[in-house]
Amino acid sequence: MSPNLTSATIIARAASTARTRQRARGANLSTFAQAQQAAKYILARTRVRPRIAVVLGSGLGGFADSLENPAIIDYRNIPHFPVSTAIGHAGRLVIGTLQGVPVAAMQGRVHFYEGYSLAQVIFPMRVLAQLGIRTAILTNAAGGICTDYHQGCLVLLRDHINLQGSNPLIGPNDERFGVRFPDMTTVHWAPYRAFAREEARNLGLDVFEGVYAALTGPSYETPAEIRYLRGIGADLVGMSTVPEIIAAAHMGIRVLGISCVTNMAAGILDQPITAEEVLETGERVQGQFSALLNAVIPRISAGLTSPTQSAPGPPPQTASAQVSPKAKGPAKKPKRRGR
Repeated sequence: MSPNLTSATIIARAASTARTRQRARGANLSTFAQAQQAAKYILARTRVRPRIAVVLGSGLGGFADSLENPAIIDYRNIPHFPVSTAIGHAGRLVIGTLQGVPVAAMQGRVHFYEGYSLAQVIFPMRVLAQLGIRTAILTNAAGGICTDYHQGCLVLLRDHINLQGSNPLIGPNDERFGVRFPDMTTVHWAPYRAFAREEARNLGLDVFEGVYAALTGPSYETPAEIRYLRGIGADLVGMSTVPEIIAAAHMGIRVLGISCVTNMAAGILDQPITAEEVLETGERVQGQFSALLNAVIPRISAGLTSPTQSAPGPPPQTASAQVSPKAKGPAKKPKRRGR
């Protein structure tokens, strides 16, 4: 490494190189075709066919290390896949099993503030859907606005507020992914929160529920902004997750959102907020976080095969349907609806 290059310069160059490579490889392909191409690359490297995905936020990536017989794929090697540049995001897809349940775990995500478009931010979710994922457990590090919270506590998301200034579904709609106007009412799947609350009690963990507000970052919020967010009903604040939730709703994927309160939001405590504090807290609660996932994932898996638990929307056509010998063919094209 040249002594004249700072870590920030290296990260910026990595992001620029990744974007250039993606544009060159996929300039003439639709997003759907790119997602299928990426999924086929992944499926060719593992015999596991996951139905549950876990996206691991800042400092929470250690959970993926517990998967058995893992196939580990660097994001850089997946066609068209955006590359994580944020601190605490390893940038690897790990596919394996947890207590016999096939799971795909993303060690890190990409963010709007890294310079990616929202379409690029949700591209991994598009790929996960092509793998056959029907449930996504989306985790993040967040700032606590609700004063009932404390540093290191876990919060189940019952709803969210999108304050990123845009929506990842803006633009022409590809109905192979989903309908033009997806309903957001039940995307935070209530039965999953019930599972998590029950298992947390069994483990002796104190978990909360709350509403997550997504801002763009990368600067942390001001005390005045936190007062505003509290006034509109937000309990937590962060810089991710909501675009992925919207994409999940678009594709009929159920979501369980879990935030780790890595710091109290600006103005609540008389101290500055640092990235180091966020990562340290995430790593400190790894054991509790992993224990909760270990308990919840088998229950979610059982529900996926239950005829009484229907998904909130139609699944997209998937690459796994083409690769898997047991597939019965692509899903029917969803009907158009709007208002």
